[in-house]
Amino acid sequence: MKVPSQRWGYIRIMSGTIFGGILGFYVMHSVETSYKEKMNERLRNYEAELKRKREEKLNEFQESPKF
Repeated sequence: MKVPSQRWGYIRIMSGTIFGGILGFYVMHSVETSYKEKMNERLRNYEAELKRKREEKLNEFQESPKF
């Protein structure tokens, strides 16, 4: 039969592993979610900049004198 302190040690190791895994999963999920949102914001800004440049070129082309 196991000594009570040894049994308590096993319980602490198992519970620490489980709670550590849950905490690690939560942290990585939060990091991944914030990273994806940041990248989506950068993509929206990039697309808006491209659209603005395209419209500038179009306006410049339309306003240029025709020969």
